[in-house]
Amino acid sequence: MKAIEQELIATALPYWTAEATIVRRFFKSKPTREDHIFWLKAQLWKELHPVDGYFTGLQRELNSLVASFPEIDKTINRHEYHSLLQQLTQEFNHYVLMADVLEYLLGHPVSVADTFQLPQEKKLGDIRRNYATSGSAVDKAAVLVTEGGGARMFLEGRKLKGGRLERMIASAMEIVYQDEKNHYKEAAREAARAVRNKQDLARMKKAVHEVSLQRVYMRNEMFKEPLTNQEIESVVASHTPNRSDALKVDHG
Repeated sequence: MKAIEQELIATALPYWTAEATIVRRFFKSKPTREDHIFWLKAQLWKELHPVDGYFTGLQRELNSLVASFPEIDKTINRHEYHSLLQQLTQEFNHYVLMADVLEYLLGHPVSVADTFQLPQEKKLGDIRRNYATSGSAVDKAAVLVTEGGGARMFLEGRKLKGGRLERMIASAMEIVYQDEKNHYKEAAREAARAVRNKQDLARMKKAVHEVSLQRVYMRNEMFKEPLTNQEIESVVASHTPNRSDALKVDHG
């Protein structure tokens, strides 16, 4: 079981490295106020729609959680309920943290209308949804392995230094990183339970590759494309032990 967990993490790791490279290059490029506003608005949308294609949006998930409260220790395990409650409150806190930064930049109160879903994020949600609703436990588990990109965006963002804006971003990123830094391990552990044979593992790894690559496109668009497609392919390939495993970037 442990070997499967490690193999799943190793499959996603090159793409997480690419996400980290994107974020690092963006922050080193001396982004403008407008650049910061752009990525923050896109990230806020993501915080309100965690794992789009797997969950149904933060508000709906919270409503569902409230509605199912009477079923605790009847049809719903209390530990599972508590875990989901923690996850949703964490996600909302991440929205609060990022919204505070955006509000500082805009100079006026932030509302949900200040968020937007970018095209690559929508495509990511579609891909996730296809896997999560395929009817396969293997496909659905694969989606969770990719969730959060190994927290690499927040790992990079917490290192920011500079003025008030940079300190606000770093502080928010630090909190999110501490919340999410071990999620990928937990997800890999859960996903490994769905693997019964070599065919299941191969199927899951294929899904992890596809979703993770689209995550890179999503993150690159959010941060105003600091990497070219060729650079993305190079970063992924250089961190993939068996390079034939890496998906090719679609240059079309």
